[in-house]
Amino acid sequence: MGFLRSVLTTSLLLASNAAAVDPIVMKGTKFFTKSGSQFFIKGVAYQQEAGGGPQGTTDSKNKFVDPLSDAKTCQRDVPLLQKLGVNTIRTYAIDPKVDHSACMSLLDKAGIYVVADMGEPALSINRDSPAWNVELFDRYKAVIDNLGQYDNVLGFFAGNEVTNNNTNTGASAYVKAATRDTKKYISDKMANGGRWMGVGYAANDDAEIRNNMAQYFNCGEQENAIDFWGYNIYSWCGKSSFTESGYDVQVNFFSNFSVPVFFAEYGCNTVGGAEGRLWDDTTALFSSQMTGVFSGGISYMFHEEENDYGLVKVSGNSATPMKNYGVLQSKLAAVKPSSTSMGSYNPTNSPAACPGISENWKAADVLPPTPDTSLCDCMAKSVSCVPSDDLAEKEYGDIFGYICENDPTACAGIKQDEEKGVYGPYGMCNAKDQLAHVLNAYYTNQKSASSACNFNGAAKVVSGSTDSSCKAALDKANSAVAVAATATAGSASGSSTGGSTPNAAAPSSVRSTPFMTMGDMAIGLYMVVAMGVGAGMMVL
Repeated sequence: MGFLRSVLTTSLLLASNAAAVDPIVMKGTKFFTKSGSQFFIKGVAYQQEAGGGPQGTTDSKNKFVDPLSDAKTCQRDVPLLQKLGVNTIRTYAIDPKVDHSACMSLLDKAGIYVVADMGEPALSINRDSPAWNVELFDRYKAVIDNLGQYDNVLGFFAGNEVTNNNTNTGASAYVKAATRDTKKYISDKMANGGRWMGVGYAANDDAEIRNNMAQYFNCGEQENAIDFWGYNIYSWCGKSSFTESGYDVQVNFFSNFSVPVFFAEYGCNTVGGAEGRLWDDTTALFSSQMTGVFSGGISYMFHEEENDYGLVKVSGNSATPMKNYGVLQSKLAAVKPSSTSMGSYNPTNSPAACPGISENWKAADVLPPTPDTSLCDCMAKSVSCVPSDDLAEKEYGDIFGYICENDPTACAGIKQDEEKGVYGPYGMCNAKDQLAHVLNAYYTNQKSASSACNFNGAAKVVSGSTDSSCKAALDKANSAVAVAATATAGSASGSSTGGSTPNAAAPSSVRSTPFMTMGDMAIGLYMVVAMGVGAGMMVL
């Protein structure tokens, strides 16, 4: 009876708002409903254990529960979201293989939109070993395919705090490449009758990099740039003010930004924990001091957890609003942001200039290539030296290490140098295909010596072939490899001009004592080898 009563209560609560939401569109620096009314995000982060919040984790072992996959949970929570007064939720990881129609329908009837991160803890762009590859692109496209069918999806985040300080700014190049490619994927759908959905990025509030990062994602060709900018900011703590919190600084900086900006997370808890939050930052966010620049924000977070940022305590099948839920509810109910209509709004801001390379910024304007499974397949079939069938992935790293140290040009095809904007065409491929390319390049550079394709049984010679449908793509990729190899020449680690190099035969220990695990580490390793090479750029 308890569950039945919950279902009936939910149905009655949502019945008064049964009409589907009006899809959101973007014009200049503002969001609008398709009918032309300005839209401000009044949101809340809605996911347990998924790496959000201050200093969001990138731990691949962090498991997640898809918050939109269980109808019973949504029947319990959507009325609380509606009562809170939010019109948007942010999810950090969904399973694109499951059906979300029940939850999305409940949210739709409650007038609630969704902004969804496209990654998940085990498959996202990792700041410590960044990549933009076929596996990631497939994941991101699957999320778009799954959620894009619902009109109450506002858009997606290509990353969340991937770059979080000045030691990992190069990782932003891969997130911007992901932004470019997912925008193109959505654009292609629009050409076939689909609708607009934005792709943005959620950045942390680091004073040394925040301006460069915002400019980087906004600059250049707008097909590559973010559609909106999410800002994770926790500077308003306890009794604060517009100036003490630094909100005035943010308004001043983003006043010239050319796309919508909103708080992707906010809600400092350092004064009294979650229950000590006064939510005065919400009042400020929707005041006339900010609404000309900011399009609202997403409070952090719905669920109370160990980090003590919650609004609702969940125990078993019950969900109980906390004291600060009521505080935020009253603040949201009181805001009346000044707005404009889409028809009377004429954007005037232009995209930012790209930041130069500096001590605090190491990502060039040139981006990694678009992941292309067919190119990787063509390459893998064409090579003559490949990994042995029984070679374990944990053994790949030792072979990469040996070849890239002794013959750097053999690794040019997987080269990734964000600061110089040099990317080999095969850095997007899976680990096995990358190794096949490197082994074959080394084998070729050693004039096909039998000892150059053995590695104590870790590699073998095969009869590679190039299908006629692959020729044009492989020719283009080979030209790109040559450019990357030119940039590699002069490396302190050694170089190859196509002839034999010293120490051509790999030592027998290559297979028996691997020194690192493969995966993304192949790329990280080669980046170390490639440091300090001559300038050069490649665009595939």
